[in-house]
Amino acid sequence: MSKFRFAPIGLLLAAIGLNTVPALVGVAPAAYAQALRPEIGNPLKQAQDLIKQKKYKEALAKIRETDSVAGKKPEEVLTIERMRASAAQSAGEHGTAAKALEAVVESGRVSGAEQLKYIQAIISAYYQTKDYGKVSQWLNRYFKEGGDDPTMRELQTQTYYLSGDCAKAGAEAKAAAAAAEKAGRSPSESQLQTWANCASKTNDKAGYVAAIEKLVAYYPKKEYWTDLLNRLPQKSGWSDRLTLDLLRLKLAAGQLTKTADFMEMAQLSLQAGFPAEAIKIIDQGYKAGALGTGNEAERHKRLKDLAAKKLDESKAGLAQAETEANANPDGTALVSLGYNYVTMGEADKGLNLIAQGIKKGNMKRPEDAKLRQGVAQLQAGKKSEGLQTLRSVKGTDGTADLARYWVLVSSR
Repeated sequence: MSKFRFAPIGLLLAAIGLNTVPALVGVAPAAYAQALRPEIGNPLKQAQDLIKQKKYKEALAKIRETDSVAGKKPEEVLTIERMRASAAQSAGEHGTAAKALEAVVESGRVSGAEQLKYIQAIISAYYQTKDYGKVSQWLNRYFKEGGDDPTMRELQTQTYYLSGDCAKAGAEAKAAAAAAEKAGRSPSESQLQTWANCASKTNDKAGYVAAIEKLVAYYPKKEYWTDLLNRLPQKSGWSDRLTLDLLRLKLAAGQLTKTADFMEMAQLSLQAGFPAEAIKIIDQGYKAGALGTGNEAERHKRLKDLAAKKLDESKAGLAQAETEANANPDGTALVSLGYNYVTMGEADKGLNLIAQGIKKGNMKRPEDAKLRQGVAQLQAGKKSEGLQTLRSVKGTDGTADLARYWVLVSSR
């Protein structure tokens, strides 16, 4: 999980005018400044001069001289604590800054949007001290008083996570992602990472995959794709007959890089009766430097020669294959033949045969046929049709997952 990037207290204090110390009259409204007694005003003026000299700890010492003054008025408290917060944050004493800001908020002299900014500054200060209990307490108050900054929601999730409450953190992250999507925004990567991490920690496998799917959809980094696709064969109900389909998806997602992967996919394509596809895979393997080099280079060449031979044989038998497929009582053979035509570059004829096969029906695995149809449509450049087909794929053996991931690959 990436580290939460939260605005440091200095930036938040800048938003409410406390990152620098102006003339004493500027620290508090004029009416308040006029009411300051010498035993308060003099130490604060000296503290102000020290802050200008960047002697923040000395300034804090001067401000502390006012703590012993009895009977302070609300406006005096406000002025003292505002200056204390400014000096403390510059000195890196975030705990002191937090307590000073708390006093400002509790003074009753700030309200509305200004008060929310002070509360944010308090949250930031406590976050710096890793006092997550206080962070959570003030976050709750922030939302209760009408705060709606999405960053604060993200921080709340992070706080639950850092304090060890993964159940709350995961639930909050998942809800935040749903809310962002509902509002037409992309969920933050940090929120989705928190969701995934918490699902992993609580052994929520379905939740983990759902979070990674969102990461792939919005932040399609290589490591997310690798994690997602490598987990698919481990899913309950997965059928090994879909291995070639998975390799096709990996190739499209840029996840096919190893020599063994290119060899396996090419061999499976040949076994399935798609020599043109096998040749394309082998060619990509050569282009990527995964094939044609090393001690196995001769073996790679033999596979390439075999694929070329099989392609010639396939082309010679296309007419007979089509006659037999049409005579077959189910549409499986037509779908397979159609996909073969698509891989050979005859997309229109191939897609037409696939459609005929699906229409004929009587297939043992109709969802497999729809998956191949959707992939073939994408390969033929018919993206809208392909996505529509893929979104209709059902099944619990991996077909629906593959179709959903093809949509993600094609939509990125």
